[in-house]
Amino acid sequence: MLPFLSRAGEAMNSGVDSITQARETGTLGKLMALLDLVTHADAPLRFTDILSLAGQPRGTLHRQLSHLVEEGLLELDGDGRYAPGLRLLDFAARSWARNEFRLIAEPHLADLQQATGETVHLGVLRGSSIIYLDKVEGHQPVRMYSQIGNASPCYCTGVGKAALSRLPAESLANLLSGLSFTRFTASTHVSAETLLTEIREIADLGYAFDREEHEAGIRCVAAPIWSEDRTFIGGVSITGPAYRLSMELLSQWAVPVQLAAGRIMEGMRVRLGPRR
Repeated sequence: MLPFLSRAGEAMNSGVDSITQARETGTLGKLMALLDLVTHADAPLRFTDILSLAGQPRGTLHRQLSHLVEEGLLELDGDGRYAPGLRLLDFAARSWARNEFRLIAEPHLADLQQATGETVHLGVLRGSSIIYLDKVEGHQPVRMYSQIGNASPCYCTGVGKAALSRLPAESLANLLSGLSFTRFTASTHVSAETLLTEIREIADLGYAFDREEHEAGIRCVAAPIWSEDRTFIGGVSITGPAYRLSMELLSQWAVPVQLAAGRIMEGMRVRLGPRR
């Protein structure tokens, strides 16, 4: 269900795509693409690594990296490797603390965790990825090594598939047509056809499972969360190790996770709806 281990290949491919898309977006777009490349790498990158991925002139790239280091957005260590800077942590902390959607969801996530004893996650769909906005750790001895702010593919996570089930038909078709599937486990979807079949089932049921599709030994049940105009789509999930969470138990928890999602959406409607 969750990104317990970083995926170097995915990060590099994502970074290359971002760099390519940013070539015509001006200086800011290129700087943001470089940040995306470095922050999603499994380990600090040397200048030559970034040069081979960015496809930019050496001089231009050096200037851009220097600016990012000067602003504290990247750090350059003694071995000449670039890593995320501490200023990014400050930005992330402030954004997370002030995120009203997270604040609305927080008490309902805590209630769900108390009812099940397992780890609960809140995520939002961004492009073809799920970004995890919050996490309430379970009380069990074996815990999830997930991190707030991490991204996971939508096609092999419970929250991701739940979110996809609430996309408008045209948006879903466009997203599926652009997906590149990676087989993480023997249970991972590797085609748009099989994924679409399950998404239709999820739309009817109102909840989704992760049957060890992203991480072997990890299961979850998730329910979608969305705004009325579908500009905001995400989900909430209960996650744990497969030896502890049988599919029968997860099925029993489908109703509690749906109720939590419904309460979060009601809170969104009341607090984030149009002001009269």
